[in-house]
Amino acid sequence: MSSNNGKTATTRRGENNLVSSVVLFVIMMALFFGALYSLSFLTLGNPWPMLACLVLFALAFWIPQTITGRSDSAGEH
Repeated sequence: MSSNNGKTATTRRGENNLVSSVVLFVIMMALFFGALYSLSFLTLGNPWPMLACLVLFALAFWIPQTITGRSDSAGEH
């Protein structure tokens, strides 16, 4: 059992703290659910909701993997 000796725990480089991780998760889930919600407006005569779905869905996966740099953190130990 190790003690912290009164020091605050620091995160390793490239890791977010809990608050920023939760905020990022909420934003990405909003994009994902927005993509699903846009499909409720899809008809054969109106293809734009499908375009919105594809864009929102792609952003929900692309932003965390490229902009925030979290896709390469699996090998850090």
